[in-house]
Amino acid sequence: MAPSKKAGKKVTPAPKKSGGQGKVAKVRVTVVALAATHAFRLLQADWKEGFKKKQVGVSDMTLLTTISNESVNENLQKRWTNGEIYTYIGAVLISVNPFRDLGIYTDEVIQKYRGKNRLEVPPHVFSIAESSYYNMNAYHENQCVIISGESGAGKTEAAKRIMQYIAEVSGGQDSSIQEIKDMVLATNPLLESFGCAKTLRNNNSSRHGKYLEIMFNTQGEPVGAQITNYLLEKGRVVSQIENERDFHIFYQFTKEMFGLQGPEAYAYTSTSNCLSVSDIDDVKDYHATIKAMGVIGLSQEEQTEIFRMLAIILWLGNVQFAEQDDGNSMIADTDVTDFVAYLLGVDSSLVQKALTMRVMETQRGGRRGSVYDVPLNPSQATSGRDALAKAIYNNLFEWIVSRVNISMKPRFAHAQVIGILDIYGFEIFDDNSFEQLCINYVNEKLQQIFIELTLKTEQEEYVREQIKWNEIKYFNNKIVCDLIEERRPPGIFAALNDACATAHADPTAADNSFIQRTSMLSSNPHFDARGTQFLVRHYAGDVMYNVAGMTDKNKDSLIKDLLDLVASSDNQFLQSLFPDRPDPNSKKRPPTAGDRIKASAGALVDNLMKAQPSYIRTIKPNANRSSSEYDGKAILHQIKYLGLQENIRVRRAGFAYRNTFEKMVERFYLLSPRTSYAGDYTWQGDARSGCEQILRDCGIAKDEWQMGVTKAFIKNPETLFALETMRDQYWHNMARRIQRAFRNYMRYKHECARRIQRFWKNNKEGIAYAQVREYGHQILASRKERRRFSLLSYRRFMGDYLDVNGKSALGSELASACGVGSDHVTYSGRIQLLVSHFGRSSKLSPRYIVVTNKAFHILVATNKDGNAHISLERKIPLVSIRSIGLSNLRDDFMTLSGPVAEEGDPVFTCHFKTELVTHLLQLTQASITVLVGPTMEYAKKKDKRTQIKFVKDESVLKDGVYKSHT
Repeated sequence: MAPSKKAGKKVTPAPKKSGGQGKVAKVRVTVVALAATHAFRLLQADWKEGFKKKQVGVSDMTLLTTISNESVNENLQKRWTNGEIYTYIGAVLISVNPFRDLGIYTDEVIQKYRGKNRLEVPPHVFSIAESSYYNMNAYHENQCVIISGESGAGKTEAAKRIMQYIAEVSGGQDSSIQEIKDMVLATNPLLESFGCAKTLRNNNSSRHGKYLEIMFNTQGEPVGAQITNYLLEKGRVVSQIENERDFHIFYQFTKEMFGLQGPEAYAYTSTSNCLSVSDIDDVKDYHATIKAMGVIGLSQEEQTEIFRMLAIILWLGNVQFAEQDDGNSMIADTDVTDFVAYLLGVDSSLVQKALTMRVMETQRGGRRGSVYDVPLNPSQATSGRDALAKAIYNNLFEWIVSRVNISMKPRFAHAQVIGILDIYGFEIFDDNSFEQLCINYVNEKLQQIFIELTLKTEQEEYVREQIKWNEIKYFNNKIVCDLIEERRPPGIFAALNDACATAHADPTAADNSFIQRTSMLSSNPHFDARGTQFLVRHYAGDVMYNVAGMTDKNKDSLIKDLLDLVASSDNQFLQSLFPDRPDPNSKKRPPTAGDRIKASAGALVDNLMKAQPSYIRTIKPNANRSSSEYDGKAILHQIKYLGLQENIRVRRAGFAYRNTFEKMVERFYLLSPRTSYAGDYTWQGDARSGCEQILRDCGIAKDEWQMGVTKAFIKNPETLFALETMRDQYWHNMARRIQRAFRNYMRYKHECARRIQRFWKNNKEGIAYAQVREYGHQILASRKERRRFSLLSYRRFMGDYLDVNGKSALGSELASACGVGSDHVTYSGRIQLLVSHFGRSSKLSPRYIVVTNKAFHILVATNKDGNAHISLERKIPLVSIRSIGLSNLRDDFMTLSGPVAEEGDPVFTCHFKTELVTHLLQLTQASITVLVGPTMEYAKKKDKRTQIKFVKDESVLKDGVYKSHT
């Protein structure tokens, strides 16, 4: 397969340094010749950060000096006593139940494990969750976490922490994704209430198996989930041994639900004399269950029906039977059956008949014969009552699981799955029956998976791939699985089925038939028949099973009378719990409980084998649930049957990682300059040689990897982590290049912005003046010739050039001469006024002008007694100015025309004529007419009007020259 192309160019690796790397070598990171020194500094720093707490014992038991069951036990004891409950054997996590809260599952702890491989941080269940989530996203492969161990070892808690971690780190801002996360977490309190109970070994023992599959999209966000349920221990509903309890929900329900009596009032919850547990708050858990139902999406009506079914079960348990003189049973208290009938939604007489009578039908030659009502004795009636209660609860539990799956159905297409298996642990009691056989059988299958994937398959693959390998001896429990499940020769389940088929009417006869058939199993060294009992030598220990009642439990069928009772109910929810009724005319034998658990276990194994597994092996430190007692003998037994010693030997002798040449090249081709250039795949040879080239160029020691026939094998996980670190660092380098280029671009962009801001800041106060200037240019546009620099410059129309408003010396004198007072001066400047003298030509004479919002002032400076004196020569109200005259040539002459006055109209030159005209127009709201033309007419005196004619003369270099006509 051709690797996908990616952009970028491999950075030349830094030379190897000896200083800090020697320390890393102690944790076996020298498998790479440290081509990327900076990457391993990071790894070393993270390692030290994770282990600031002083370590006790060995955190990975593959590093034990002596490999024996005793040394494993001693190491686990050291760590457990010090509060270190997690230990590795390679990638397998060993968990010893602390029986106390260590405070190691907080959000802060989750963040420490997020994005870290298992070598960077101490052993933890979060590390297993992170590894599964990372591998799913990185390698696009389904993952599963298999949690095994005996009852009370902490399997359910480990499964909850896996879900907690994945929900926290899997991202997703969409409301539907968050809804799925909430639902997944809500399944814990809901299914614990209905599926867990207090046993002698565990206060929160899972009495069913659960395989939760969380489905993710291509972005690693959860989009759905599904739960598969395995073998609920429904026998617990009707009976428990001393000091055990029924399922939690019954105690939550009876202690909190308004109008109900306490659990002491019901036979099913009180006969074991254990109504409360010290570390369980039933009322608090009840509210958590109700909340979980709401999160899952159960309606109020559905919740009411669920609790109605629980009430039916509890009141069925209170139905007692009395023995009549003829030995037949009768209802001891019909008030109880009346209430049960009310809850069931049927007639009370039907309930009494169904519980005390059995309808028998005879057949003659395959045809229907006579029908008889056969009375039941109290023992038979009690069995029928309990069978109905168990069937209702079992079907209710399956309905809840099905309803949860409907709510968690994937909203979008999913790409990968992470499965979490939380299933009942191995059980050995004083009285072991069919339930323990099924539970231990499933645990045998899980052990077989572990053996298949970690020991047997591992060694077979080494032989197939021609890898140099030292074979390890181990116990293969396939012989025990075959003893229980095989058809030919018949195993225990097959013998049970045959006994049920040949003596189906009489449970005792069926049990005796089974005892006879077990003699055929005596050839198996792991089986021993002992009268009414038989012994099976399981991988976890020898278990003695009692045959009594085993065939009846295997049949697991409700008699027709009780099914008819349910069918007659007007409660649609109750009827929906029994959708499939057996066909009485069918010749096919209905599946037994053994058939179902065998099929379920087979399907579970198939699912697990399709995913990449992670293992958590849980250990129970003592039988008293003590946080300080370490039972070395009991733990040593668990170490032996879990095969931890063999696991360590295989792990030390084997290879931690293997993958096909094609996939290795596709993932790591960037690390070699011979297989990639600028992010493109450039290797022209075959995948095997390309893979070998990459490993050599990365500087990995030759004894750390081997090339098989189709796969490359890497010995230590540290090597793989190093490759992944260098690969990540490659993309980080590319990212840094892009970031550097982007920062340069942004730096230039910001500098340009700062320049614009600086210019704006320096000129923003002149905006108003620039707007005045623009207005003036528009007035004279295309009407008057303009000087080039007048158009090109960006001179602001400041107006008050003589600083009259600023109260400078000249400005103050001008203001005083004009008498402007508090009036604002809009324009002030110098002009040359055309002054006419009698008998002589008119001449230009310097003047000052001051323009306020009321008048146009002309001031003259004279010399009086040797001192300059400024006086007001003329004041023209703005309202009296009718027009402003200008020429159409490039000169500075202008005139103001107003009412007839003795002085006539002023004619003057002003360098800032455009600005002056602009201010005058703005002050008068443009009521003044601007006249532009080749001649300019004005009143020379009161009754004498004259014209000034403008002629273009190229000999005049600057401004304009006035020549009198005289």
